[in-house]
This record gives sequence, C-alpha cells and structure tokens, in this order.
Amino acid sequence: EAGAGMVKATVNGKKMLVSMEIDKDLLRPEDKDMLQDLVVAAVNKAIQEVDAIAQEELRKQTQDILPNLPNIPGLDLNKMG
Repeated sequence: EAGAGMVKATVNGKKMLVSMEIDKDLLRPEDKDMLQDLVVAAVNKAIQEVDAIAQEELRKQTQDILPNLPNIPGLDLNKMG
C-alpha cells in the first residue's frame, strides 16, 4: 500500500498484480501525477512483500535439508537464517 493506504496493490506468488484499490479521493485530474507515483509505490511494496514471504518459506523448507550447504554465488543463504 502507499499514500497511507489510499492505494493498495495485491501481488500473488508469481509476482502478478491481482488487484488494485484506489481511494476515490485520488480520482481527480489534478492528482494524476501523484496517483501514478502512489500506484508504482504500492505495486513495488507488494512485490517486496511477496519476495519476503517466499524467502521465509524457502528458509523454513530447507533449514533441515541444507544446514551445511556451501555458499553459492548469487544465493546468500545467510539472509535466510
């Protein structure tokens, strides 16, 4: 969400935007630039949240399977623990 909840975006696990809610007070021609900025911010925040959830789920699923896996370039397992 962005703009104190005036714009809300929902993204699924495939990082696809599945819904968008826009407060009716933002639907004025003079607020067009602000609305565009808030939509971008809301979508980006939703994507970051789904990334965090996916990372946590991956950590939970692999913590017992891969406890001593060596560091693989581009895959920072230290952030998962």
